[in-house]
Amino acid sequence: MSLQAKQVRVLVLNDMEQLGRTLFRLDQGFELQFRLGPTLQGKHVCVHTNYPAPGKHFDRHTFQALDWHNPMGREDDSDKFCTLDLQIAGSYQYYFGHGHEEKSGGGYIVVDPVLRAGSDNHHVHLDCITIQTYLSKCLGHLDDWPARLRVAKESGYNMIHFTPLQTLGKSRSCYSLADQLSLNPEFSPPGKNYTWTEVGELVQKLKKEWNMICITDVVYNHTAANSPWIKEHPECGYNLVNSPHLRSAWVLDRAIWHMTCNMADAKYAAMGLDAQVQNQGHLNAIRNVLWEQVFPKVKLWEFFQVKIENTVEEFRTLLTEGAKPDQKKTEGKQGLKIIQDPKFRRFGNKVDMDSALETFVPHSRSPQAILEACNWLWGRLEEINKEQYQQMLHHQEQAANCIVGNVVYERLADHGPKLGPVTRKDPIVTRYFTFPFEEKSLEDDLPMMDQPDKARHFLAHNGWVMGDDPLRNFAEPGSNVYIRRELICWGDSVKLRYGNKPEDCPYLWAHMQKYTEITAKHFAGVRLDNCHSTPLHVAEHMLSAARAVRPNLYVIAELFTGSELIDNVFVNRLGITSLVREAMSAGDSHEEGRLVYRYGGEPVGAFVQPSLRPLVPSIAHAMFLDVTHDNECPIQLRSAYDSLPSSAIVSMACCCSGSTRGYDEMVPHQISVVKEERFYPKWNPEAKASSPGEVNLKTGIIAGKLALNKMHQELASKGFNQVYVDQVDEDIVAVTRHCPSTHQSVVAVCRTAFHNPKHHQYRKEVPPMFIPGKIEEVILEARIIDRQAGTYKKCEKYINGMPEYTVEINEHIQLKDSGVVKHAGVTSKGSSEFVQEIIFKCLTPGSVIAFRVSLDPKAQELVGVIRHHLIQFSPKYKPGSLLDQHTPTILETPLAEIMSKLTLGDMNMLLFRCDSEEQEDGGGCYNIPSWTSFKYGGLQGLLSVMADIRPKNDLGHPVCDNLRQGDWMIDYVSNRLVCHSGALGEVGKWLKAMFQYLKHIPRYLIPCYFDAILVGAYTTALDTTFNKMSSFVQNGSTFVKLLALGSVQMGGVGSFPALPPLSLELPDVPYRLNKDTGKKEQCCVSLAAGLPHFSSGIFRCWGRDTFIALRGLMLVTGRHLEARNIILAFAGTLRHGLIPNLLGEGICARYNCRDAVWWWLQCIQEYCTSVPEGIAILRCPVVRMYPRDDSEPQAPGTPSLLTQPLCDVIHEAMTRHMQGIDFRERNAGPKIDMHMKDEGFNVVAKVHRDTGFVYGGNRFNCGTWMDKMGESDKARNKGMPATPRDGSAVEIVGLSKSAVRWLVDLHKKGLFPHSSMKIHRDGKEVKVSYEEWNHKILANFEKNFYVSHDEKDPNEKHPDLVHKRGIYKDSHGASSPWCDYQLRPNFCIAMVVAPELFTVERAWKALGMAEKKLLGPLGMKTLDPDDMVYCGVYDNALDNDNYNVARGFNYHQGPEWLWPIGYFLRAKLYFAKKFGKETYEQTVYLVKSILSQHYVHLERSSWKGLPELTNENGQYCPFSCESQAWSISTVLEVLHDI
Repeated sequence: MSLQAKQVRVLVLNDMEQLGRTLFRLDQGFELQFRLGPTLQGKHVCVHTNYPAPGKHFDRHTFQALDWHNPMGREDDSDKFCTLDLQIAGSYQYYFGHGHEEKSGGGYIVVDPVLRAGSDNHHVHLDCITIQTYLSKCLGHLDDWPARLRVAKESGYNMIHFTPLQTLGKSRSCYSLADQLSLNPEFSPPGKNYTWTEVGELVQKLKKEWNMICITDVVYNHTAANSPWIKEHPECGYNLVNSPHLRSAWVLDRAIWHMTCNMADAKYAAMGLDAQVQNQGHLNAIRNVLWEQVFPKVKLWEFFQVKIENTVEEFRTLLTEGAKPDQKKTEGKQGLKIIQDPKFRRFGNKVDMDSALETFVPHSRSPQAILEACNWLWGRLEEINKEQYQQMLHHQEQAANCIVGNVVYERLADHGPKLGPVTRKDPIVTRYFTFPFEEKSLEDDLPMMDQPDKARHFLAHNGWVMGDDPLRNFAEPGSNVYIRRELICWGDSVKLRYGNKPEDCPYLWAHMQKYTEITAKHFAGVRLDNCHSTPLHVAEHMLSAARAVRPNLYVIAELFTGSELIDNVFVNRLGITSLVREAMSAGDSHEEGRLVYRYGGEPVGAFVQPSLRPLVPSIAHAMFLDVTHDNECPIQLRSAYDSLPSSAIVSMACCCSGSTRGYDEMVPHQISVVKEERFYPKWNPEAKASSPGEVNLKTGIIAGKLALNKMHQELASKGFNQVYVDQVDEDIVAVTRHCPSTHQSVVAVCRTAFHNPKHHQYRKEVPPMFIPGKIEEVILEARIIDRQAGTYKKCEKYINGMPEYTVEINEHIQLKDSGVVKHAGVTSKGSSEFVQEIIFKCLTPGSVIAFRVSLDPKAQELVGVIRHHLIQFSPKYKPGSLLDQHTPTILETPLAEIMSKLTLGDMNMLLFRCDSEEQEDGGGCYNIPSWTSFKYGGLQGLLSVMADIRPKNDLGHPVCDNLRQGDWMIDYVSNRLVCHSGALGEVGKWLKAMFQYLKHIPRYLIPCYFDAILVGAYTTALDTTFNKMSSFVQNGSTFVKLLALGSVQMGGVGSFPALPPLSLELPDVPYRLNKDTGKKEQCCVSLAAGLPHFSSGIFRCWGRDTFIALRGLMLVTGRHLEARNIILAFAGTLRHGLIPNLLGEGICARYNCRDAVWWWLQCIQEYCTSVPEGIAILRCPVVRMYPRDDSEPQAPGTPSLLTQPLCDVIHEAMTRHMQGIDFRERNAGPKIDMHMKDEGFNVVAKVHRDTGFVYGGNRFNCGTWMDKMGESDKARNKGMPATPRDGSAVEIVGLSKSAVRWLVDLHKKGLFPHSSMKIHRDGKEVKVSYEEWNHKILANFEKNFYVSHDEKDPNEKHPDLVHKRGIYKDSHGASSPWCDYQLRPNFCIAMVVAPELFTVERAWKALGMAEKKLLGPLGMKTLDPDDMVYCGVYDNALDNDNYNVARGFNYHQGPEWLWPIGYFLRAKLYFAKKFGKETYEQTVYLVKSILSQHYVHLERSSWKGLPELTNENGQYCPFSCESQAWSISTVLEVLHDI
């Protein structure tokens, strides 16, 4: 059995979601699944990606469409996915669209490379990397490299980063390359000519023999100014021919250069400016020279102005000739347009004459009028030129500020280079352009820009711009960086101009691609130099070429974008593996510790995550360096003593770590990439401290770094991926790395020394440390000490460090032998957690100590045993597992086997039961005092909360806090089950036995393992549950299964039986012993109407709710026996020909609804047709609780008890309706309804002789599901039904038609013994056949219910009340006729149960109207929003004087109820089939799209249910049941129908 399950990440696609700035990182071997979010379900979505198809090579511009898989069939899109098996490193784009929208969303995924080293080619995990940077030019001849690079090996590094190895430019900067294709000739000793081949051989040798991976830089942004090829191909740079927008900046640059010459020649002495800039007065003088001598002389504004005289004369000529503007261009809009001169000449800008003719129109053709128009234009052009002048003044102001700022840094600032006097070698500012010609005067220079053969060699230098948009190329048109002098310029390099594609500059693209391929051939990875200002499309192209050579290319970069989102753009598009992060950016130890936490790892005690889980955004993988080669020297900024502790903090980070050569040797200055020409020392184990050209373990902190690097690599390779950072005090940082499988930890305590201890007063007292667990050893203890080896003196030949410091280090010692720890006492923190208190005696500034910590032996054993028992749920628990020598008997049986004996009624107890259900048993849902109660007492209550906590590892959540503080929650989970008999009690015992182990492990681990146990139990319970359901559920989608859980959620057995007893003759009735009496009693599952309000006591069961929900929750899920029992139990309560509304265990039943009996009959019909041999239910015995209408409830075993077959009970119900039901409720008055008026207790239900419609009710009661009774005295609606729906309610007519039709069919088949009903009419006994009744309803339905488009329809009795046509009335014959014409969703029910009543075309249009007016996100509006009494917000607590809304009077007058949407969608599906395949498929997609909202709600709901109702537009309604039986049921029925 594999210990590592296939890792699957799920990316949910949402319409219009552009994720180009979101980073998704994945490992090779992962599977990525794209799934549809709610906004896309039900649509034809196509996902494209440029991840290569099997057997194909990667091409960034070639996309393939992915195939969809729907493993669970076609009922919905919740499990539909397309997949990528990620086996190739790189950056890949995806996009998706639907309909005519090809790209309605998209993003990127980045697949990390796999690095290998050693003779065995072993995998080097990214977090194992310890890298050291070398300036290549300081390595000397290639023959000497092994001796110099050996320092990295002996210091414990496993990766070397070389700065570029190519021929360097004139400046000698490591990053100014004269030739990208040739190896630096300095690496070849006299008489030899080494090539890339020899370099590649050395790199391979380091990889195989030293386990050392090598990477190097690629520089795409610039080339050395003296590169021979740039002189031959000046089109590869930004020059004045291909980039004329830079002409004005070049003029200013030349003027500033001549200012330099004049300063050097003392020509500004009279203005108070010498070559030596020393004070503020000199800076002011520089500004004066710029504003008085330079800017006025070059007149830069002229490059952006219009020649007014010429322009006006051209305009005059056009007017004189009678020219008219081109309306196609101007579109009749006035406004003068200026056309920028593409060659950027002085006064080269032009006026768009069409815009001038449109704007400056003479009032006549007379010369005077033309003159006035010309003068008008003249004046406007003067304004425009002045605007350009003012704009240039702003640019010049910024240019002056930048020039002066540059002078301050280079010549005055303490942290600057202090260049000294201005000379031609050290100009006032670095030149922005090359000038490869003889120096003359400015007047001689300027004409050259109009000579293409010369102007093409004036190339813009590269540099960087502080605070600039990294996604913008600052050298392209539209940027003013060069003219505003905002570029921090690298005067040794030329910025390269690639254009948008290879065809724009063929030589450059080909040259750089070859350079890239050479690099990728020999090196395992590249560092993208100056990445943030390298054109993205260029880097994309080059890295694609590199990956074609080396698929597992490691790519690092340093970004200075200032934004994580913009960083992600670069990481995504380029497939950057690691971003360089600098410890030197931290101003204190607290920030340094925060960076460790930020850059990797999970929190200690993190939850176990499933192998299939959502793909979540991540931050870029970090390469965390104690110092980079660009940083200033830490010894100068901090102190020499900080080198070791800060390096230790970095090494404890769960990511790449590293340094730059020189840091470990304690070189006390920055090693300049430009000016440094000395060589690195070589490795010599015997070297003396005073030897500048050799180093060994006694040099600087090398010995400490070796130990730290080894520890860093071990932590990563052994899975110590959990991190905790503790800021002990202002200088001490403790970092813990923890392994979640073995629960070993490494704790490094680092006392930083940002200030020199010799000059700074540090605290003498060091706080004690409390380390949980048992300290196995001190891995290392080290500190920087002074030694007598002379003081630092800079060597002329070698890059030497400070000999006066070294590291004192001890490794792998026992705590008692430590020189840092004074005392280590063992204390107990509760019964299950042992803590060692560490008191330090010598943790001086600059010290580090690292402990290896295990759990105490007993806790370690218990964790191992827990992991062993969890293996039954997942093999990932095998590492660290231990066999239990004394396994409790209950744990010897797999939990799945124990749970297989549970009934689905037991599952209700195990998984669900809300607070009121729990209270019936004397308990309640678990409550956390500082937080809230769980929604359920069962596992779902906890798992709903843990589902939010787990992915975020929110260990600070009150639930986790409660678990750490005590065993109350743990005991609650097991104790509520143990008290039960049978399999449920066995599950409780299993949990209790597991929890016995759990209670005795360290408290910080309890949330993780408690969750793991619960997840295992929960998933096992779900598997068992679904296996006991129908094949539709077993083979169904996730959505189907979630809905099917509603059957378990609502179907349970309480302490007191909710259903009346069934016949003793009935087989397979469940029994139990009553806890109080000890007697045997029936314990049939009943259905709660809704949670939490209708879940217990007499308010649990309602006839209407039960039978609307029964098909979906019981029949569709395969719970046929429970469905039978419920049907027969209600049959036993038949009275007056009605089924009770409120069941009240049958004894407290209220027979005040006209529709429940018809829903009951519909369910019997569904049972007979869908259950195998279901027709047998008609012969099942029914015990009549009320043999006569006036009987008292009969107890089981009563001698006079009447038992009938169900078919006779059905016949009685039908006969009573045909005869006519008319009675007054028993105990009428406040005792049974405190709000109803006296007339409301009169119940009538009859069949109309002419139409066959069932009718009844009056205006004082409400006998259908829309049953809100007014409650407000203030609003005067008390005792008035909001929706009486008296007369013939449309759904009752439909349900009765369905029942009658079914009985006719049954009789014809000999399955129902009655063909007619005997009734008394007009004093005579008459027979009314079911067939006659059936035909009457059919013949009269549309005549009386359809609202025709024909305004003269003879069937329309109240044409004045019609306000919408093409719909079906909500009722017929209401006492308030206008109520008949209200648009409500009830007609959809009739369409589903009796579609034969409807004309197809009419039905389809009526459904269209319902969709337009009533359909909401989750439910159906209960009233047309155009109706004057519509109100979509239900507030049962509001009591005001508004008749229509007070005390929730609008319950069914607008709020969006969920259950009708099921019937609406089923009706749509039924009638869509009548219109053919295309219409049906469109309807299926509509249904899927609508139901996707329910899926999302169900998935996110802590109740795992669908609500009773929402307020308008799907808004949450706090007065609704959170989970309603019929809401879940009818949605499940839709999926079943599909």
